[in-house]
Amino acid sequence: MQISFPSVDSYSAIGAGFFTLASRSQTMCTPFHTTRNRTLIQIALLIFGVFCCATAAIAIRMSGIHNVTLSALRLLVAALVLTPVFVREYRKHCESYTRHDLLATIWPGILLGIHFITWIAGIRMTTVVNGNLLVNMVPIAMPFFLLFLLRERLTAREWCATGIAIAGMTLLIGCDFAISREFFAGDIVCFVSMLFFCFYLALSRKYRHVKSIWLYVVPLYYVAAFFCLLASVFWGLVMDRNVLPQFFPAKEWIWIVYLGIVPTVIGHSILNYSMKKLRGQVVSILTMGEFIFAGTMAYFFFAQVPHWSLYAAGVLLLISGIMVASGEHSSD
Repeated sequence: MQISFPSVDSYSAIGAGFFTLASRSQTMCTPFHTTRNRTLIQIALLIFGVFCCATAAIAIRMSGIHNVTLSALRLLVAALVLTPVFVREYRKHCESYTRHDLLATIWPGILLGIHFITWIAGIRMTTVVNGNLLVNMVPIAMPFFLLFLLRERLTAREWCATGIAIAGMTLLIGCDFAISREFFAGDIVCFVSMLFFCFYLALSRKYRHVKSIWLYVVPLYYVAAFFCLLASVFWGLVMDRNVLPQFFPAKEWIWIVYLGIVPTVIGHSILNYSMKKLRGQVVSILTMGEFIFAGTMAYFFFAQVPHWSLYAAGVLLLISGIMVASGEHSSD
């Protein structure tokens, strides 16, 4: 029996399909329900994107490739898969797509590359719990980036929801965070990675004027991929030749392709899309749910039994998410 594999175009349609479905669902609403349904669809899409991003921790643990090389190949796969979508969107918006729009992806791309490199390195230097706790402290830093870059101030509801979310994270930190000399360096790397992640997301909100999300994220992924490739070559020539891109076993390519498509093409593209459609702090609070998803998957994949504090924090994060979601609807 002959087996046929899907083409690259079919893979690129996976990510584009979610956004097309969301857009069509919005247009089918009656005028009275349009605003409410649009917000609910965008929030549901964001939660799905957060789940896709959370699966990256499992794939990273399964792979043995150096963090710089893994980041580069993951991003390169994502960029190549989405190239047909970029070409299609460019033909639609070529008259309004400017050189400034293309150059606007340089800094966010570099920041995303640094985030991937540091987070993969950090989570391998510390415990999974510590790494996920630190990289999900986004709501603490995001208000400062939004204020500095966009002059976007938090509403009273967002401040309250942020306080509840931080209380949940504090509960987790108090129960699960293990401070030791062995993990200290990894903890610092994960915290720094979180700052790069915040900066990258805040810039995606700043450049939300780009007509199509694909005209923004695809060049961004290419910039991040080439940045990581250059970093891997430099690292390999100066420090460790094993970092240089090379022939990897088929098992490793499975994880590379998975990381490129699910957490990046789908997950990070949805995060960027959400920063265009929702308020920045709403996105940052809802992305904290990544820790809940990752903790649940770790139970099934690695038999890591969640601490009771994970469930308590999950309830607080749920309350926080409902608050910002309802506030987002009322602000529309």
